[in-house]
Amino acid sequence: MKPQDIIKEKGSIWIFGYGSLVWKPDFKYKRSKIGFVEGYKRRFWHGDDLYRGDKEKPGRVVTLVQDHEACTWGVAYEVADSQVDESLQYLDMREAVGGGYVLQLLEFTAREEKGQNNNNNNNNNNNKLLALVYIATSDNPIYLGPAPDSEIAERIVLCRGSAGLNMEYLLRLAQFMRCCCPDVDDEHLFSVEAAALALVL
Repeated sequence: MKPQDIIKEKGSIWIFGYGSLVWKPDFKYKRSKIGFVEGYKRRFWHGDDLYRGDKEKPGRVVTLVQDHEACTWGVAYEVADSQVDESLQYLDMREAVGGGYVLQLLEFTAREEKGQNNNNNNNNNNNKLLALVYIATSDNPIYLGPAPDSEIAERIVLCRGSAGLNMEYLLRLAQFMRCCCPDVDDEHLFSVEAAALALVL
């Protein structure tokens, strides 16, 4: 299903962020929901030679990697029909042209709000929606791939780009998870954070 088809059916689209979009969307949206996508894990496997690194030393930023047993938490933003073109143009420049990501459509599950009945199937269905997601894959020229968490941390500590320090990116993402998803143990994220902090403190 294309974004245009979703807009015709729903009147808006949802965009799921799991990296810098969780704290800095920088596009117009109606509302946001915290939740997760299943079948993917968040990994610092993608290179960034613009925002958090440079051509000589790309930083490491997150992408989604398929894993049927995993889920990744983040924020989904609802973008109204009137704002879709402007928002997607901005995101395509930021995520696709500048970041090397491609768009995919995934099922997003919103966290249940207080007062919802957990046993109500209608509520459970209302928590699920289709969302556009930017994902960088291994066929991207600046994809760095897997590495030990300690090695990833060493790169992150050293790099900076036009948007600032790679370390800031890591710490803001970890802060989001602790503040907004306190019951979720993002093992990879927190391991990289701990290794990076050990290098600078």
